[in-house]
Amino acid sequence: MSLERVLFAFVIVLALTLNVGFVVGDIDNPDHHDSVELFLAIIVSLVATVMKFGDRSPLGSTMLATSLVADVQLLAAAGVWGVAVAQLAPGAELGPKQMATIVSFATGAMVANVVSVVLLVIETANQRR
Repeated sequence: MSLERVLFAFVIVLALTLNVGFVVGDIDNPDHHDSVELFLAIIVSLVATVMKFGDRSPLGSTMLATSLVADVQLLAAAGVWGVAVAQLAPGAELGPKQMATIVSFATGAMVANVVSVVLLVIETANQRR
């Protein structure tokens, strides 16, 4: 068992699970989506992307592409959140429309992370043959 491969798979799956944790809940209810969880999803997704730069496997370029898509989507979600908060009056909260947009971006990242995990499983299955 390669510690490097274990760490690689761990980070990829962690990126997906943090992303799912953020997305789960009513799409337009800000109480169901935590900004800290979005921040952690972004950090782990960026770490996964950096790790994929070193992957020389046949599916490595596709896995890197999915990770870049997830990064863009999560950063867009954070950007929308930041702009929405900056425009709020003191003491006001995010509205349903802004939250739905943020969660929609994060859902796109989740789809990219699912594809990345599926590719990881396919690659792992092919190595054993």
